[in-house]
Amino acid sequence: MKTTIEIDEPVFRRAKVCSAGRGITFKQFITEAVEEKLRSSTAVSTELERPWMKGFGALADLKKENAHVMRIIENEFEQIDMEDNQ
Repeated sequence: MKTTIEIDEPVFRRAKVCSAGRGITFKQFITEAVEEKLRSSTAVSTELERPWMKGFGALADLKKENAHVMRIIENEFEQIDMEDNQ
């Protein structure tokens, strides 16, 4: 797609020099820069929208421990139910 953008002169010159130094066209350099920015902003926005997701899988190791605790709780409730029935 063809478009027109305005870039500050110092930024434009640095981008041209950088693209030439990498041996790629200015178009390719700009495309890669925008793609990289989109990837990083998507990751950041996802973290900002759902900060709880960082620790979501952190407790996966405790699955067995959680099951053990739940069995203990169930056993205790069964004992309480038996006492109530007597």
